[in-house]
Amino acid sequence: MTKKIHFMETVLRDGQQSLIATRMPTSDMLPIIKTMDEAGYHSLEMWGGATFDSCIRFLNEDPWERLRQIRAEVKQTKLQMLLRGQNLLGYKNYSDDVVREFVEKSIKNGIDIIRVFDALNDTRNLKTSIITAKEAGGHCQTAISYTTSEIHTVDYFVELAKEMADTGADSICIKDMAGVLTPQTGYELVSRIKDTVDLPLEVHTHATSGISEMTYLKVAEAGADVIDTAISSFAGGTSQPATESVAIALEEMGYDTGLNMKKIAEIAEYFNPIRDRFREEGILNPKVKDVEPKTLIYQVPGGMLSNLLSQLTEQGLQDKYDEVLAEVPKVRADLGFPPLVTPLSQMVGTQALMNVISGERYKLVPTEIKDYVRGLYGRPPAPISAEIQETIIGNEEVITERPADLIAPQLPGFREEIKAYAKSEEDVLMYALFPQQAKDFLGRREDPFYDVPIQTVEVKIDLF
Repeated sequence: MTKKIHFMETVLRDGQQSLIATRMPTSDMLPIIKTMDEAGYHSLEMWGGATFDSCIRFLNEDPWERLRQIRAEVKQTKLQMLLRGQNLLGYKNYSDDVVREFVEKSIKNGIDIIRVFDALNDTRNLKTSIITAKEAGGHCQTAISYTTSEIHTVDYFVELAKEMADTGADSICIKDMAGVLTPQTGYELVSRIKDTVDLPLEVHTHATSGISEMTYLKVAEAGADVIDTAISSFAGGTSQPATESVAIALEEMGYDTGLNMKKIAEIAEYFNPIRDRFREEGILNPKVKDVEPKTLIYQVPGGMLSNLLSQLTEQGLQDKYDEVLAEVPKVRADLGFPPLVTPLSQMVGTQALMNVISGERYKLVPTEIKDYVRGLYGRPPAPISAEIQETIIGNEEVITERPADLIAPQLPGFREEIKAYAKSEEDVLMYALFPQQAKDFLGRREDPFYDVPIQTVEVKIDLF
């Protein structure tokens, strides 16, 4: 029997998000969409992540309209998006009514598969998204935020996969945000999950550390159903491995990828000059194409490494880089080993920075870290010690219930606040997630005299 492996193409979302901070406009996508639809992909990831924010903040585009336009052209292939659980596309928890409405509208406007993850792997923060996606007729894929630590063993992740299946997942993804899933561990993890859970399994990694192609080979051998790749124009570095290269290698080994390699070549030829344009404009920084083996040594995402260095350089403290880098895993251990994914990667990095710069650990503590220790982000993977807890929040009580249970319905208030500019429920949801940016965008759309310039700020890579 022929072995099968399917491909999810990331160039429209994670590929371009990882390399050019999600600055690709819809006009760059539409001319090639029909060819992509005919190429034999399992799905096209084209929404969610940072695309929503980037559309209204930098591109003066309606993200909902992007979804509708692409849906109108795509007849055969599933459209996929990334959702941060109860955080949706933002960086804080929203009430259940906002989550339900956003998931319903995403599917109504054209999304087939919603990949939903939680930064802490707290499945309570996925429940509302899972239930709503299924009720709305969509496919809900729950994603394991893969990381490494003394508690994040293969056994831990297999149990998590079982928990996700029990919660109602239609499929499961091993989401390796930092590119630290090694080939042998990938083989073991996929084999064990496939033996334990009767659901399709997808694997997502990044090329940052230089081992991603080997990892994809081993997870394919272990029985993974789908892997995530980016067309070569926007592959490598902090993005995914190249679609063509991985497909050719696997086909030679007897796998049926279902891909039309002639169409795949056309897609690459189309995106090459677009990549070159972003390179000439300085948006595609050559550094994001670098291989960074330190990711494997420090277990820190490549984007987090570069952001730490950038922050220190701005303050003239680049000589503290190694010291801050050494502090990151210590802070992470103190906080119960959270996966270094948005927003926890930013929070842990900032705390490590403050610990080093202030000269005293936890002398300065950001509000977000205090809220995390209070339980407002969810349940830490491992318990936080009483000593660290007292250092950060004193004798304050830690909540144990699902954080969203403490949030009253928010939609009526959002509708009232933006009623002067919102023409649809989609507009209200845009405002709910990004109030100031959405108000500016909708204001420009509705009122020619609404004088707010489109933001043109320094490019920062948001990897997740």
